[in-house]
Amino acid sequence: MTGTPTVTYVMPVLNEAARLGTAVRSVLAQDYPGQQTMVIAVGPSTDGTEEVAAELARQDSRVTVVDNPDAHIPSGLNRAISRSTGDVVVRVDAHTELPEGYTATMVDTLVRTGAANVGGVMTARGESPVQAAIARAYNSPVGLGGGVYHGGGVEGPADSAYLGVFRRQVLCEVGGFDETILRGEDYELNQRIIAAGHLVWLRPDVAVTYWPRSSWADLARQMWATGAWRGEIFRRQQRSPVRYLVAPSLVAGLAASLAVAGSRALGAAPSAVRIVHTAPVAYAAFLGIASVRALGGDSPRDWAYNAGALATMHVSWGAGFWKGFVRGAVGTLDRSRLR
Repeated sequence: MTGTPTVTYVMPVLNEAARLGTAVRSVLAQDYPGQQTMVIAVGPSTDGTEEVAAELARQDSRVTVVDNPDAHIPSGLNRAISRSTGDVVVRVDAHTELPEGYTATMVDTLVRTGAANVGGVMTARGESPVQAAIARAYNSPVGLGGGVYHGGGVEGPADSAYLGVFRRQVLCEVGGFDETILRGEDYELNQRIIAAGHLVWLRPDVAVTYWPRSSWADLARQMWATGAWRGEIFRRQQRSPVRYLVAPSLVAGLAASLAVAGSRALGAAPSAVRIVHTAPVAYAAFLGIASVRALGGDSPRDWAYNAGALATMHVSWGAGFWKGFVRGAVGTLDRSRLR
């Protein structure tokens, strides 16, 4: 890239009529010296998102709208990328808020490091007590496993990146997002970028605000689908960072405890019962300590919600992983954003 690189933001959306206008205007308000455009890939929504997107395109010539009929994130991203014109492709969505200077900082980092993709850290925020607890769990290493873009670290090479600011040429070189992977598509893409000999780079000093799900049911649906697709990726690649195996191991331990408890009436040895029952007891103790010490909060209600957020994340994600690993994740959808 020479001179000031041009930038295209790509945003896949589904049922985001309430947030879309604010999200698009805030992204295009980035103070960047080069040309900025945006492509919105709209899935078949039930809340008027298509109409909102069309109106935004009428109001601002920098905005283009494309259809994403199957509604999946990877296909939406690829459709948007195919219509992009920028030297740099910046992934955004309707539930993130970019900090001031984000685009300029990330593009400068691409040029300085020669990386193919640059990402910052995700900082979750919540408004309601439940969403705030879910956000605290997102922000803690004991929630989602301590990935670099959840917990920071030092600037340098990374195995993946949150959202991503990409050299468009490299995206085309590696074939874009794999449309057969409906969750975890960013990690899989970054692994192919690295395998092709390129750098993925972390900027831990750049924080992007993320608004998580706001109910236990939606969080469980999201984590089940995410875990299932992580299991699918593991099934295909037969490798995974150790942190992604912790929740499946927990679920296996809890399942074993239930199985032994059920067999007690059939004469299982008391020693076996005691050994296997250490799993739920130890996990309950972990939840109690982590909810207060690691996640914080201001009241017993906050701590109880913290425990609920952690348990929902761990058990839903871990159970989903086993489903994806054993049976595959094809057909498993994240229905937490559907209306």
